[in-house]
Amino acid sequence: MAIELTSQSSDSYGVFRNPNFRFLMAGTVMSSLSQQMLAIAVAWDLYLATKSPVVLGNVGLVQIIPVMVFALWAGHVADAYDRKRTASLGQLAYTLIGLVLAWNGVGNVPLIYGCLFVAGLARTFQWPATSALLPQVVPPESLNRAVSWSASARELSTVGGPALAGALLAALDSRAVYITYTVLAAVSLICFLSLAPQPVADRKESATGWAGLMEGFRFVFSEKLVLYTMLLDLFAVLFGGAVALLPIYANEILHVGATGLGWLRAAPAFGAACMGAYLAHRPPIRRAGPALLLAVVGFGIATIGFAVSKSAPLSFFLLFLTGAFDNISVVLRIFLVNAITPNRMLGRVSAVNSIFINSSNQWGAVESGYTAQWMGTAPSVVFGGSMTMLVVAVIAWLSPQLVKWRIQRDTDQIA
Repeated sequence: MAIELTSQSSDSYGVFRNPNFRFLMAGTVMSSLSQQMLAIAVAWDLYLATKSPVVLGNVGLVQIIPVMVFALWAGHVADAYDRKRTASLGQLAYTLIGLVLAWNGVGNVPLIYGCLFVAGLARTFQWPATSALLPQVVPPESLNRAVSWSASARELSTVGGPALAGALLAALDSRAVYITYTVLAAVSLICFLSLAPQPVADRKESATGWAGLMEGFRFVFSEKLVLYTMLLDLFAVLFGGAVALLPIYANEILHVGATGLGWLRAAPAFGAACMGAYLAHRPPIRRAGPALLLAVVGFGIATIGFAVSKSAPLSFFLLFLTGAFDNISVVLRIFLVNAITPNRMLGRVSAVNSIFINSSNQWGAVESGYTAQWMGTAPSVVFGGSMTMLVVAVIAWLSPQLVKWRIQRDTDQIA
């Protein structure tokens, strides 16, 4: 079955003439920048306070609980209510978290965990709302470019966030990071409040009650191509992520300190930003399925290389590659979801997508912490990279449709 799409504009930069797109992208960039800074500061504080990989891994556990409990409700809220308001309320919560941590968060493990739980709750509701806003602020012919530019801009923010946080940690302390985080979160809130998105025309057609909550899951499981792209990302990042262990690499293996930690944390985002900018300047990847599978294989190989590297420049480069390969997966998956999902249920489908993504990121942090405690740091990352490549083989075997996925040149169809 093929799904008809509108042809995209040949103007790579035309989408920036849309003020709503600029506000949405600026808001998500500032939000992402601040959250990356927060992640660096809390990881460093927790590591200095406890020296425990399990405590670092449990950062993921604290943040995944709200996703697992509230994600379906968050998708329903995104489809039933004003998405701009939901995104703004989530950003307000981020801003208040920064004030609390700046006041009394330095080295306070229970308070840090509590704030991370609230941040995870805010992210659970904000993610489907902001994801579903994109088709409301750009026309269909600009969607592919908008997805690529948005992904690239978010990744650029995750380059600057860790680097800035690392510099502030080295020069001052984590309180300076928390204060800067609060300012950036407030700027993001202003951007979201400035949006004027188009209304969702067919919102009343959505199911209500429990059936409405489950509509996103039913759609994903009925669209096997969407399902297997989400599963591929879920298990690849679950096993292949080494981000939770970067404080150990920075302090004990590569000996680069807090500043080096910031640059190591920024490296995947820098790679993703470069890949995102490249993809925004070229037509859609036509052999999408093979490209997606090969990108995840590359992610696994680069992860294994990072695990055994003792050189800081080489480690940075390998993390750069993990981000570049991961961005191919992100752009293809987001484009696919936005292209074939009816707008009235895009919030709920985005919520399902957030369950997969956040599960992979946060449970991946838990998996990294516990396997590092059991196997040792480097062996646990080698194991994760190897499992990532095994996941690619299993998904390719289970889903011939994914292997054959093409975007046809003449009609811009997903086939």
